Amino acid sequence: MVRLHTGIVDASSGALDIAAAFEFVADPAFGGYTAFVGRIRDLNHGRRVEAVSYDLFDALALQRFGEIAAETIEDVGPAMRLWIEHAKGRVPVGGVAVVVAVGTPHRDEAFLACRQVIEAVKHTVPIWKQEHYEDGSSEWSEGCSLCHA
Repeated sequence: MVRLHTGIVDASSGALDIAAAFEFVADPAFGGYTAFVGRIRDLNHGRRVEAVSYDLFDALALQRFGEIAAETIEDVGPAMRLWIEHAKGRVPVGGVAVVVAVGTPHRDEAFLACRQVIEAVKHTVPIWKQEHYEDGSSEWSEGCSLCHA
């Protein structure tokens, strides 16, 4: 019963589609839907941000998305539809960087699955993030996957 979509969207070709994510996870047997949408904010650590560039090794990131989905299905249950997409390239302030959407029979499973997926994406997928600031400088972010627990 599991349906899974994983993807990487080149920001120069278009934006992540939140509506498509919700359409994909919809099922008449499901009453619980939730999503996490990560957008680029204009201020980070006291610095004004113009954009963020994301770099990924596509094949490895997609493999890890699939593993995260399998782990979540094992923990939460097989009655689930799941969407995981991340942007690649330069995303301006206000742009969408990541979308996780989940459909399940009940809300508790939907909330649990969505939180588990986004945390795993942030902490275990090799995604490199470079912030571009208003003053013209830029800096690579340490990122959650390199943080100490």
